[in-house]
Amino acid sequence: MAIMTETFTGLVSGADYPGTFQEFREWFPDEQSCLDYLVLLRWPDGFRCPGCGGDRFWRTAKAMFMCPSCQLKTSATAGTIFHRSHTPLSTWFAAMWFVTSQKNGVSALGLQQALGFGSYETAWAWLHKLRRAMVRPDRELLSGVVEVDEMFVGGQSHGHKGASSEKTTVMVAVERLGPRQLGRVRFGLADAPGSLQLVEFATETVAKGSTIHTDGARMLRRLGDMGYTHEYKNGYAAKDPTEVLPGVHLVASLLKRWIAGTLHHHVSDKHFPYYLDEYSFRFNRRGSTARGLLFYRLLQQAANTDPHPLHELIGGA
Repeated sequence: MAIMTETFTGLVSGADYPGTFQEFREWFPDEQSCLDYLVLLRWPDGFRCPGCGGDRFWRTAKAMFMCPSCQLKTSATAGTIFHRSHTPLSTWFAAMWFVTSQKNGVSALGLQQALGFGSYETAWAWLHKLRRAMVRPDRELLSGVVEVDEMFVGGQSHGHKGASSEKTTVMVAVERLGPRQLGRVRFGLADAPGSLQLVEFATETVAKGSTIHTDGARMLRRLGDMGYTHEYKNGYAAKDPTEVLPGVHLVASLLKRWIAGTLHHHVSDKHFPYYLDEYSFRFNRRGSTARGLLFYRLLQQAANTDPHPLHELIGGA
């Protein structure tokens, strides 16, 4: 067999993806079509050996790529969330289409019923693998005008509000593009409310030079000396606190509604960050006119996400 230096034509983001379920079925009628598509997404500029970086390879009878330089054998699924999965790629693709085509997502029970999985655990594990592919580690920082605050989710309040409750403290940063228009959102978890973690969160999620709006908490006023324009209103003295940071309050309301409506409050503290990742993925792409674009984005990121075996998911690593 001759050694090849084949170049795969990269797909154009937002164009070369199925736009409807009918197109999805036409694009992926069998396992080979799914594999070919995954190869294009993983190596859009042509195959590169994960061992030595070489661009030459053999294609073996088992659809493996063998590097003639270092003799490494690999595949399109190796090192991805599909690694060593005994389930056909076509089923994975169907799950990803189902997850992204539903505006508000789907619960593990819903995925189990839709795809006929034999166990709830399988559907739960698949969703958590996909959630780990929903956030790119190199994503751009928020910029422009950004609201930063805390919200409180779940738990029992025992008649208390906010910091006095047993709820989980969620840090929120959301871009404000106009009076009634929001941009992207970021979330983080704090060990306790009112801590300096919120300052650290702001510096890690918002680009320097941006304008940060807060409710006037004293600890946040140091942002003005850290490369930001800091503007604030005293939220405690406001007649309507929701008007102080309207973007954060709207995002908080929508997140709680999603947790209640889609997940039915079945959100553990251990895995809460990954549920927030899913909501970020959905919120930041809410303006997409084609649900197929979300499928494309998720599959693209899944091709570059570590396997995350079940024992790791259960352990909450």
